[in-house]
Amino acid sequence: MRPHVVKLAFLALAVVALGIGAPARAQQAEMERAPDRTRGEGPFERLIIRGVNIIDGAGSPLQGPVDIVIEGDRIVEIRGVGAPLVDIDESRRPGGATREIDATGMYAMPGFVDIHVHTGGVPKAPQAEYMYKLWMGHGITTTRGVGYGSFEFSLREKARSMRNEITAPRMYVFVRPGQGEGWGGGPINDPETARAWVGWAAGQEIDGARIDGLKLVSYDPDIMEALIDEAHQFGLGTVAHLGQTGVARMNALDAARIGLDNITHFYGLFEALYDDHDVQPWPMDQINNDEQQRFGEVASQWNMIHPQGSDEWNALIDELLELDVILDPTMTAYVATRDVMRARNADWHAEYTLPSLWDFYQPSRVNHGSYYYDWTTWTELTWRNFYRVWMAFLDDYKDAGGRVTVSSDAGFTYNLFGFSTIEEMELLQEAGFHPLEVIRGATLHGAEAIFGPKGERIQFGILRPGMKADIAIVAENPIQNLKVLYGTGVVRLNDETGKAERVGGVLWTIKDGIAYDAKALLADVRRMVEEQKRERGITTLPDVPWAGPIGN
Repeated sequence: MRPHVVKLAFLALAVVALGIGAPARAQQAEMERAPDRTRGEGPFERLIIRGVNIIDGAGSPLQGPVDIVIEGDRIVEIRGVGAPLVDIDESRRPGGATREIDATGMYAMPGFVDIHVHTGGVPKAPQAEYMYKLWMGHGITTTRGVGYGSFEFSLREKARSMRNEITAPRMYVFVRPGQGEGWGGGPINDPETARAWVGWAAGQEIDGARIDGLKLVSYDPDIMEALIDEAHQFGLGTVAHLGQTGVARMNALDAARIGLDNITHFYGLFEALYDDHDVQPWPMDQINNDEQQRFGEVASQWNMIHPQGSDEWNALIDELLELDVILDPTMTAYVATRDVMRARNADWHAEYTLPSLWDFYQPSRVNHGSYYYDWTTWTELTWRNFYRVWMAFLDDYKDAGGRVTVSSDAGFTYNLFGFSTIEEMELLQEAGFHPLEVIRGATLHGAEAIFGPKGERIQFGILRPGMKADIAIVAENPIQNLKVLYGTGVVRLNDETGKAERVGGVLWTIKDGIAYDAKALLADVRRMVEEQKRERGITTLPDVPWAGPIGN
């Protein structure tokens, strides 16, 4: 079927890069909406997943073997059917299945929840299907777009996903103030207009879909307070990227005190801990529009703050806990800064990165996030120190009872959709999280970030009777090795053959009781990549040429 084509309104690059508070009405670009769904079976009258081990998402130890009974789009029973290394007692198994999945010895988790995503865009990834299948192919059954694209595109795709008309995760829509073709109240330049826009946006409905929250950037404090307060009046969530153009007036603690629900990235945390400064001491020639300067210098904050364990460090954690703030770090969005060469040569690029996206990744003074103009060992070492401190704060916050979620912000800095969500899990383990805590962040805590502002009970995020049937099934144990969740799997030596082989990858992604062959979804993505390569007359992604002669 010919894909739908829609017009998407994207923020101008300067607005995206700088986090300037402005309405999202800039250049127009065409993007293909996802085609109607042809993948997936179900939902079924009674689907039973047989003999699986479960990681419930709540932090409980592995349990199994169990049979999971799904009726329609809900889990109705999880029944223990034996003990490890013992034959299953068939008399204990639930019956009446209209469809079965034999998952004997496999591992089931709640479908993953990625709460910071974007749906590509023209020219880098012009087909929404590409992102959706990369997410679903990695067991990601829910995403929070911040945003997916324009106001209208986001709600239309959300509605199609709600009805399972497309192969896509469940979509929650967070929009930027000022978005919406029907908004006629002008720029968001004062608290009164901010409140008026929130009320207008909350009332908009397209095909039964409404917005779920606000993605905030750098606004004056009185405007930010109005946006957050009015959002909560309508049961909308709030998340903020407290970028450099506004963080001197509102750091993470300031934002939390006026009710911000989620802090994404690291912006505002370090600024709330400064030891000898109130404003970051930028170099005298710093221009924020130069992204290498922007991202190179921000990491230099690592040794400007009160250290781990200090009274100030602990006081910040305590107050953020009291204010019930969820931290959404997106470490994967910046991890290339620690080692650009590793990010550029990741396993998945060859088969899963579109040539158009590869073009976007290359060093560029125009493309947001492609800021490796002349990246040095000095800069990478600074970022490694920054990560060490950032990770320590995240781990301490988690240890104190704070919630830290999993998300990706993919499509920049060699960071690929789907794969980057798994990479974020690995980074949290590096920070000191146990894999069970990591998976909890990718499931339960992500669900709580979505439903908490609504004042509603979660509908997914843990494996329990009554929950939505959103499940990821993998053959290998992710607690033993999170790498088995990558679509490219992990390389392992087969001692019987003496040869290396790839194992892992999600096998089944179940959303709303519809069972998707995850590897078939990734095969669809590979075909999309190959098709674009054929159109360009290439077989591999182009390498960066040498600047001059390289010898014979």
